[in-house]
Amino acid sequence: MTNYNTKKNSKIHNIFQKIKYQLIGRHFYAITGPLRLLPNFIIIGAMKSGTTSLYYNICEHPCVKPASYDEIGYFDVNFHLGKNWYKSMFPTVIEKQRILSKFGKFQTGEDTPFYFWNKDAAKRIHNMLPEIKLIIILRDPVYRAYSQYNNGVRDGLEKLSFEEMLQVEMKNLEEDPSNIYEKFFKSRSVLVKGIYAEQLKIWYSIFKKEQIHIISTEELSTNAEITMNSVYDFLELPKHKIMKSKKMKSMKYPKMEQKTKEIISEFYKPHNKKLFELIGKEFNWS
Repeated sequence: MTNYNTKKNSKIHNIFQKIKYQLIGRHFYAITGPLRLLPNFIIIGAMKSGTTSLYYNICEHPCVKPASYDEIGYFDVNFHLGKNWYKSMFPTVIEKQRILSKFGKFQTGEDTPFYFWNKDAAKRIHNMLPEIKLIIILRDPVYRAYSQYNNGVRDGLEKLSFEEMLQVEMKNLEEDPSNIYEKFFKSRSVLVKGIYAEQLKIWYSIFKKEQIHIISTEELSTNAEITMNSVYDFLELPKHKIMKSKKMKSMKYPKMEQKTKEIISEFYKPHNKKLFELIGKEFNWS
């Protein structure tokens, strides 16, 4: 009886959530959900690697229409809100036809970097959008980790020093290195989220490699035009020169200690090697 009541209460909660976030939260957009599109592409990761900047660079292309906002999170935390809520985030069929008639091509998409380590999200995306194009931007994991740590400090979620935090997480990894998947969901998972090969394997096991395009944060920073045109080409869009590469959600923090950088660089060496072998190319990282 307890399990039955729990499931019943959960079902009722989901119904109220749909009413709240569709009819109240999305208003007109939810009502027109059936007339709206599903995405052609999704940026799935990596966290703290510039996914938002990449997304708005892509959306600068005249053939691309953005979603209502970035990091929708439908396929992980908002999946219970339903397909119509998700569709309410995207352009209408009429908007698509307008852009097609003007430019001959059309794309729309979203970015949610938290999908990258989530097997359930990958399966849900494949079930709904089996032909979706997936884009991944990867940052040197040394600096990605430091960025995530400082973000936690800013938000009051991390009280340890960076060096103390590294010791704690390294110890956790050493104690149970085989159970890495569960560690992606831990509150203190700064180091592990830079182990890209393990996250990428989730997507390679479900999607064809041709559906996945991988770039680096460093490539985008040093040669934005070539990097963005590789993305446009992947999306089957004409070349486009962006006016200025976006830098969204950037923050300033103290420089990392050199000794700490050397320790964390050594930690990532074998993981980066596995990544480069997996994707068939190397990035110029620490």
